[in-house]
Amino acid sequence: MAEVKVLTEFYHLDEYQTLAGYKAKGGYETLHKAFKMQPQQIIDEVKASGLRGRGGAGFPTGMKWGFLPKNGEPRYLLCNADEGEPGTFKDRMMMERAPHQLIEGMIISAFAIGSNKGYIYVRGEYVFPIECLYKAIKEAYAAGLLGKNILGSGFDFDLDVYRGAGAYICGEETGMISSLEGLKGQPKLKPPFPAVQGYLRKPTIVNNVETLAAVTYIVKDGAATYRKHGTEKSAGTKLFSLSGNVMKPGNYEVPLGYPLMDLIMKEGGGMKPGRKLKACIPGGSSAPVLTAEEVAKANLDYESLAGLGTMLGSGAVIVLDDSQCMVDMLGVLTHFYAHESCGQCTPCREGTGWLDKVLHSILEGRGRLQDIDLLIKVADNMKGKTICALSDAAALPVLSFVTKYRDEFEFYVREGRSKVKGATYESHH
Repeated sequence: MAEVKVLTEFYHLDEYQTLAGYKAKGGYETLHKAFKMQPQQIIDEVKASGLRGRGGAGFPTGMKWGFLPKNGEPRYLLCNADEGEPGTFKDRMMMERAPHQLIEGMIISAFAIGSNKGYIYVRGEYVFPIECLYKAIKEAYAAGLLGKNILGSGFDFDLDVYRGAGAYICGEETGMISSLEGLKGQPKLKPPFPAVQGYLRKPTIVNNVETLAAVTYIVKDGAATYRKHGTEKSAGTKLFSLSGNVMKPGNYEVPLGYPLMDLIMKEGGGMKPGRKLKACIPGGSSAPVLTAEEVAKANLDYESLAGLGTMLGSGAVIVLDDSQCMVDMLGVLTHFYAHESCGQCTPCREGTGWLDKVLHSILEGRGRLQDIDLLIKVADNMKGKTICALSDAAALPVLSFVTKYRDEFEFYVREGRSKVKGATYESHH
């Protein structure tokens, strides 16, 4: 079992970025098929396929679509292309290599849920992917694949790109909706969930780039074919962004349920010569870290990783070898979350800053042994107490790093230098 290219089959072809190149490989043929189906049939097919949200939460896509009220109000389809989770770079590749794949998936999804207006919300730093999307959307409008009465079906769908300003918090669906409405990118309380009251207080579906692209293949080949890959509860393939201390970092599409160690050793080409695997963050920086022993037991599906107390998340696999200092690494993460907290909820606004200050006092040689327990105490008080999950996303890495690699933290406090690197924080920053 190795890479299975369902979404990425033609990504090596440069012409796949263009409308002509995409059509040459069967692009937009599924759209014709979709228009001959009833919208409810498409929703049922997506439900049966077991497709789950590929942006991080892993919520069943068809079920989310089913929450839309049947009230005749205009509804919106939003594509979450904010991809702010550190270590994740799959959506970026999808938009650069195959923008029409996303567009076709969005038109089919919009037809299924009865939406006539869609937005792709892209993080501000993604300048080139945004250009690719603009070009592709222009081509699609010119070819009559977007706009009024698409392919003579009587269905209208307009699509726009909205460029964010580089805020991590806008990857959270209600924060993204706030930003799209022209407000501060702060998450909203749920309920009401976006499916009931989202963008402009109208029913709204928010799906990730990879989720929407997968819809095309489910409609094309049927749910049963899609389910041939993956496990019973985690169906299909998924793109994993592999980074860190491996020989061949990059994006790899494998079936869900694939052994994590295989991804690192086979696809990723293993560690650099003379280095050993020390730890791995399996689902983006918010996911609790796994030790080398745990990696050997882990499969890349929602259930296996949850069983090990971590999560599949966005599919960002960050590999650390034995030259890495865990205190240092955690310092990078706490700084990021302190910087990205939107400040709306007190436990997160204050907590992320405290974690960062306490951790940096250890790194700068001013730490006390009780600070290690203080990190755990602060992180414990940040979980499940805020409007969105950013607070948890900052607390979980802290708890897992400190619990699993406590000896490194204690050494740093006692000696004022890294147990692994032997150096002080100042000397290598």
